Parts: sequence; structure tokens; C-alpha cells
Amino acid sequence: MLRPTPPSLLALALLAGIAAPAHAQTAAEASLPRNAKTDAAQTDKAFGKHGGTALPVVAMAVRPIPEAPPEPPPPPAPPAPKLTGGGELGFAATSGNSNTESFNGRLDLTYTDGRAWRHSGSVFGLHSRSEYTKTQADGSVVRDRRTTANRYTINANSAYLMDERGTLNTSLRHEEDDFGTYSRQQSVSLSYGNRVIKNDRGHLDLQVGPGYRRAYDTLDGRTEASFIGRGLIDMRYALTENTEIVNKLLIESGEYNTFAQNDLGVSVTMNSHLALKAGWQARHNSDVAPDIKKTDTLTTMNVVYRFK
Repeated sequence: MLRPTPPSLLALALLAGIAAPAHAQTAAEASLPRNAKTDAAQTDKAFGKHGGTALPVVAMAVRPIPEAPPEPPPPPAPPAPKLTGGGELGFAATSGNSNTESFNGRLDLTYTDGRAWRHSGSVFGLHSRSEYTKTQADGSVVRDRRTTANRYTINANSAYLMDERGTLNTSLRHEEDDFGTYSRQQSVSLSYGNRVIKNDRGHLDLQVGPGYRRAYDTLDGRTEASFIGRGLIDMRYALTENTEIVNKLLIESGEYNTFAQNDLGVSVTMNSHLALKAGWQARHNSDVAPDIKKTDTLTTMNVVYRFK
């Protein structure tokens, strides 16, 4: 029969068994290098010295991802093609002892392709007739009608925009006049233009260059042709927010004749499309018959329609 072990001896044995592993671990740690001790201490602190399995701590250097360079802004889109212009119309009539009718009209168009070209054209027409009384040889009085003015003009221009102000222009002019010294004129020219003045209120354009003209002289019954020098002054200025003054002077000088035409107009805008315009036109030919005046004038009061 076994004799029971005294409780004091059993307690001492248990205490010795627990202390022995701790003492052995402490001795093993003492034999490690300093860095290893530090790692072991950190592992014990993270997971508990006696609990679980310690995982190794891995230090990784994280490199920042370089940012992609910003994309350059897209180039600005070129202006869209644009057609602008307008027309004007004037009519006057009288009745009673004398009957007269007068009509004049103009159409102006400008097309810009949004890049380097600008094309423009204009058509002008004038027609006037009157009714008058005439006494016959037998003493009777009759009424008769006759045309006193019949003229139209076509102008066309193509401009290549060399820079912000300079242009290279090709111009064409055709005119028919039943009551002028030259019943028919055609001219073509190549010129350099420059916008010498430009601000918020208006602009001033100048053109100069050589050209060629053909004209039919009704008095002599012959066609004259020669090289010419062409000049153009085009001015536009806003007097107020709704009042504008325009003036265009054209000069064509050649061997046979010097032709000049000045168009002056003052327009008052009523709304975004309609305006009233008072105009004055002077035409001059240097080579005419002795009994014909060199300068003709025309005064108009027209209604103008503009579109943008």
C-alpha cells in the first residue's frame, strides 16, 4: 500500500517544474544577439510570451506611385463658318400734275470660312421714271413716260487674312448705266489691305493695288481698256449705341478715265434686325463730253434689314 506524499513536497515539485522552462528560456534569450533579443521581445509583446505562435515581423518600404503628368488642354476649335449681311430698300413716288417713281435697293453678303478666307459681295440697283405732258404740233396735249435713271452695279471681293490686320484681296466690279458716259464698265484688281484703325467703336480699312479695266464709251462708240491703280477707303464708326456712320470711297485711275465713287450713310438701329438709313452717293468720271457733268449725286432714305 502506497503511502501518500505529503502536500508540501507535491507543491514544491510543481513549482520547480514551472520555473524550469522559464529559466531555460531566459538563458536562451541571453545567448541571442542584442537585435535578436529586441525582435523576440517585440514578438512576445504582440502575441504574448506564452500564448500562440509568434509570427515574424516583416518591414517593407512602400514607394510612392508617381503621378501621371496632366494632359495638355485641347487646342481651341476654329470659329465656325458664318454668313452675315443685309439688304436695304428705298422707294419714292409722286402723282398729280407730274407722276414719278424712283426705286433703289442694295444687298450685301459676307461669308467667313472661320479660318483665313473672307468673301463678300454686293448688288446695287437704281431705276427711276417719270410721266410728263407733251404738246403735239396740232396743239393737243398727251402724256408720255420716260426712264430717267437705270443703273446696277455688282461688286465681289475675296480676302485672304495674312495676319490680324493685313489682307490680300481680289476684287471684281461690273456696272451697267444707261445714262452715263460709260454704259458698261468691268474691272478686276489685286490689292493689299490693312486695318489701320480698330477699336470697340469702329474700324478704318485701306486697300491699294493694280488692276485692269474695260469700259465702253457711248459717245465715241468704242471700248477702252487699260491698266489701272485701285484704292479703297472703308470706314465704320458708331456714334452711339444705335447710330452708326459708314463711308466707302473707291478710286480707279487709268489711262482713259479716273472713276471715283463715294458712299456715305448714317443708320439708326430700331431693333436687332431693322434700321433706317440716310445715304448720299457721289460718282465722278474725269473724261466726259463737254456738255455732260462729271459728277452725279444720289440721295436716299432706306429701310435696312440685317441678319447675323
